[in-house]
Amino acid sequence: MQQRRLPPGRTDGGFSLIEAIVAMGILAVGVLALAQGFVLGLSHLSTSSANLVAREKAREAVESVHTARDTRTIPWDAIRNTGAGGVFVEGLQPLRAPGVDGLVNTADDLAAGLERQRLPGPDDQLGTPDDVFVPLDGFQRQIEILEFNPVNPDLREILVTIVYDVGNIRRTYRLRTFISSFS
Repeated sequence: MQQRRLPPGRTDGGFSLIEAIVAMGILAVGVLALAQGFVLGLSHLSTSSANLVAREKAREAVESVHTARDTRTIPWDAIRNTGAGGVFVEGLQPLRAPGVDGLVNTADDLAAGLERQRLPGPDDQLGTPDDVFVPLDGFQRQIEILEFNPVNPDLREILVTIVYDVGNIRRTYRLRTFISSFS
């Protein structure tokens, strides 16, 4: 049997230790980046329910103000904060259900109690008798009605702020829109 001949200066020894260490380092960096991506994805997944609740509660607040204007539940001059002679309580308030007037963040909400989120019960079907109701006690809402332009008293700005905790992180969601006296 004839032995194989290599070109001068080359050996048939395989990878060196340094090459193996460098390859393992590159592989470790790639695996750590992948793991970080999974952790980030899971953290976003864990906050998505609270983020959705905050967005929907802000939207509901704006819709209730527009509905009150459209149905003339309250006069245009009352669509202000209490400090300006209106009906909307100033400052962050617990997320209470609307009172008799149908508006959130007004004085009559105190009797209505905290809003609740309906979750499916053990049968995993929503709308059945075993549903679970969870109070939204970790959320606060503020409705600010701002005079947009003193020259035009028929236009106001609505700023709804929802503050809530996800784990040990405090988050804020803001929704800004306008309302006019004309429906």
